[in-house]
This record gives sequence, structure tokens and C-alpha cells, in this order.
Amino acid sequence: MRLEGKVTIITGGSQGIGEATAKKLGEHGSKIVIADIDQETGMKTAKDLQSQGIETIFWKTDVSNEQDVQDLMHVTVEQFGGVDALVNNAAATIRKSVKDTSLAEWQKVINVNLTGAFLCSKYAIAEMEKRGGGAIVNMASWHAYRTITRFAAYAASKGGMTALTRQMSLDCGPLNIRVNAVCPSTVDTPMLYETFKSLPDPEDAFQQTLDYQPLGRIATGEDIANACLFLISDESNYISGHSLMVDGGTYNKVARPLMFD
Repeated sequence: MRLEGKVTIITGGSQGIGEATAKKLGEHGSKIVIADIDQETGMKTAKDLQSQGIETIFWKTDVSNEQDVQDLMHVTVEQFGGVDALVNNAAATIRKSVKDTSLAEWQKVINVNLTGAFLCSKYAIAEMEKRGGGAIVNMASWHAYRTITRFAAYAASKGGMTALTRQMSLDCGPLNIRVNAVCPSTVDTPMLYETFKSLPDPEDAFQQTLDYQPLGRIATGEDIANACLFLISDESNYISGHSLMVDGGTYNKVARPLMFD
């Protein structure tokens, strides 16, 4: 049990990468707090994990709302005694250029992805300090470094998360809190298929995306969860301020951009 006795908060933990990460960390001994704005799906996921013997609670949370985040930390400490790890996974996306993105759309993506990571980290760090240390994983994206057309707000938010990761690692190091990011590329999640639905030819977009993968497949949630497990566990106890590409090699294929617009 690599995380025996640990307590981990996973934002956006009700489905996709968050759900896979909750399951993976729980299987390795961590108590799990699923924080998500989707109460129905979040409660179902929590019950599924409980049925597998994983100590899990759900707390409805808008990560962009400071009071919600404070309440999340309070409930976690009340239920499990403290906070050892945080996975900032909650995300929003919109596929538009700067020209076509409204201010409200921009603010929603930035507020969930970047401000949410800031708020959850701010209040989790205070609790981790009481435990003598901890680990934070920010779910960034390859869009922080390589991107495709019409991902303005999302790419900006994920670039901000990698910069925040580097900065936090410096400030949190003396507190024995490590901060890293995971940068997935294409992952088999509900968010991926919602994005495809917005395109003129979703099936062609999916095939182009699949053909673009050096390993011949898109990532599973478990692929990303495995990276989170490593970065939270003691096996990475001298790794901090790093953004880990978990992209199957797609970062290296800049010579042939996707063309499904």
C-alpha cells in the first residue's frame, strides 16, 4: 500500500481522469475525498468506490468559489483528520479562438482551471503544513506547450497551471510539500467526446486524433492516474516543480498538426 493512511482530495473526481485517479489512489490505501460540482455523478462515484472497500466521501464543490473550497477543507479534516495530497483536476473547456470567446466564457475556463487550482492549493497547503508535508498534483495539459487551433482560454489556463506549479514548488519546498503537474494529451474521457461533438465531422476528428498517436491509441484515465500515484507517493519524494508529459509521444509530432477544423 503505497499511500496507506494518506488523505487525498481530488477535484473534478466524479468522472474521467478524476474518477480513475480516485480509484487508483484508493486502491493504494489513500482515503479519498471527491470534490465536484456534479452532485449526482459524484455521489454515485463515491458509492462505487465505497463498495470496493475504499474510504470515500463526496463534497459538492465549486472550486472557483472560495467559501466552497474552505468548506471542503473543513469537511475533509473533520471526516479524515487532515489533508496529505491534493489533485487539482477540475476542468472546463471551450473550443474557440480569442476573437470568438466571450468574456464570460473566458472567465469560466480561467476560474475553474486556474483560480480553482489556486484556491484549493491555498487552503490545502495550510492543512498539509499541520501534517508535516504533502503533495500537490496540478492536472495541466500538453496544451500548455503545444496546442491546436481554437483552444485560447483552455491553453492559457493550462499554461498558467504549469507556471503556478513551478512557483508553488519554491514556496512550498520549505514546508515539505512537493508540487508537480501532469500534462496529458488526448484522454478517453467524457470531455473529449463533448469536444468532438462541437466539430463539423466528429468521426473524422476522432480518427485523425487516433492516427496522430505514436503509440496507436489515446490515453486511458488509468494512464494518467498512474502518473498521479507516482507523483504523490514517496517514490517521487525528490521531484518537485516538474511538469510530466503523459502524452504517448504526441508532444514530438509538431510537424503534422491536426486539421479537423
